[in-house]
Amino acid sequence: MKISPTRISGVVVIEAPQREDERGSFGRLFCERELASVLGDRRIVQINHSRTQTVGTIRGLHFQRDPHAEMKFVRCLKGRVWDVAVDLRAGSPTFLQWHAIELSPVNACMVVIPEGCAHGFQALEPESELLYLHSAAYAPDAESGVAWNDPRIAIAWPMPPPGTSGISARDRMLPRLPADFSGLPA
Repeated sequence: MKISPTRISGVVVIEAPQREDERGSFGRLFCERELASVLGDRRIVQINHSRTQTVGTIRGLHFQRDPHAEMKFVRCLKGRVWDVAVDLRAGSPTFLQWHAIELSPVNACMVVIPEGCAHGFQALEPESELLYLHSAAYAPDAESGVAWNDPRIAIAWPMPPPGTSGISARDRMLPRLPADFSGLPA
């Protein structure tokens, strides 16, 4: 596995080459030993799967607040998505900056989103599926997020969402950052 840092501290891209032959393909999705430098003392405690039917649909921007903040490993199993991490950490040199990468089974990349960063994505193909590995269990009381179109973040999404059906009711209610927002605790 090849680990490549991005300009946002803790957001890394992991390339996991796949072997292909006439039968199909084989590739590792996760290796605790090889990813020890990324994981630190964290453990993977929850694995989730999402399926997004419609091209252009945006999910996010989501995160969990302390004490349930989580690191996420995100990989696309089917289709293609444009995956985004947004730095919301107080005092970070990349505060309110975002990093995006296209994820697909073809490129076999996985992105790591650390605690204090929000996560979202836009489906670029129908029936796109993501696999998420989490370092903390889902905690409904810690669930939070930021509006996908927050002007302070100004994400350049590849396409407009397909009307109101392209963003869930829950995500449409996510707030924009207040003008005095100085970040999540580091």
